[in-house]
Amino acid sequence: MHLDSAQSRARRTVVGLISKVVTTVAVALVAAIALTVAPPAEAAQKQVRKKAASAQKAAKAAPKQRRGSKRVAHVVPERPSYGQLAGLRKTDDALDLKSSVALVMDQDTNEVLVAKNSDAVLPIASITKLMTAVVVTEAQLPLDETLTISQEDVDTEKGSRSRLRVGTQLTREEMLHLALMSSENRAAHALGRHYPGGLDAFVSAMNAKARLLGMSDTHYVEPTGLSSRNQSSAKDLATLVKAAYEHQIIRELSTSPEYSVAVGKRELQFRTTNALVRNPTWDIGLQKTGYIAEAGRCLVMQAKMAGRQLIMVFLDSAGKYSRLGDAERVRRWVMDLGHGAPATTSSSATALIKPTT
Repeated sequence: MHLDSAQSRARRTVVGLISKVVTTVAVALVAAIALTVAPPAEAAQKQVRKKAASAQKAAKAAPKQRRGSKRVAHVVPERPSYGQLAGLRKTDDALDLKSSVALVMDQDTNEVLVAKNSDAVLPIASITKLMTAVVVTEAQLPLDETLTISQEDVDTEKGSRSRLRVGTQLTREEMLHLALMSSENRAAHALGRHYPGGLDAFVSAMNAKARLLGMSDTHYVEPTGLSSRNQSSAKDLATLVKAAYEHQIIRELSTSPEYSVAVGKRELQFRTTNALVRNPTWDIGLQKTGYIAEAGRCLVMQAKMAGRQLIMVFLDSAGKYSRLGDAERVRRWVMDLGHGAPATTSSSATALIKPTT
């Protein structure tokens, strides 16, 4: 019995020692594993934190990069003009004019020097204002009368801008000056609206004057030229230029290079829309420019060159400066050769320009 008890105690002691050894070994192994595994895990966590920090920096920097980046301009192509749709821009001519329609004639003799699609009826844009000026002038209304820009004068046709705010008050002569020199739409509309009988009576007077002058290709629906329904031909416009030239005030105001008007406490400076007015090589007696998409770039002028008084009409010019370039081409041709031989004025596709040799 004592022997069995002693053996049992011995076994328990051995088992206890073995358990302690196993426990110690297990603890050591766990510690070793912890020492070998922890650093990589901590390093991975550091890398994750670095990536997160980098992402945050990139997110903060992204808006700055967008603000600093260049904007991409989306160019909206212009609508084709009536002349372009009719194929008139494909017309060839000896002077390589960029205008679909051109007419140059002697003011005194009516001799035609240049004719290109001169019978074509097209929108005339702000060339309209030349007839507006004729009707206002011949009505002999008081030029010192104060007119007021109203909401009715704001362009709802094309949404064009104006420096003449609603409520602006100017004299009739100042309105006429800005309409002719700077092609001010609100000024032109106000001139028509302040005509006896109102705007409808004014437009009727414009069309009546056109008929009186024999301008059978011409029709007006408003006094600014913003409507594409204001239409005419180069031949008719040459007649209009000749009639308008008879009025000194139209000659003076249309060829003024710049003009200032007092609007409240401000003074507004306006400039001519025709750069040739400032060119010392030109002797211009009357001029008017025009543009809407349907009409292209337009220009009419009376100018003296080579000892002759010439009337020039350019309609539906393709580029921003090409109407002025066409005028220069004609001027150089006239100055170099003295004059041109008569040319056909038909609206056929071919322009005939033959210098006299």
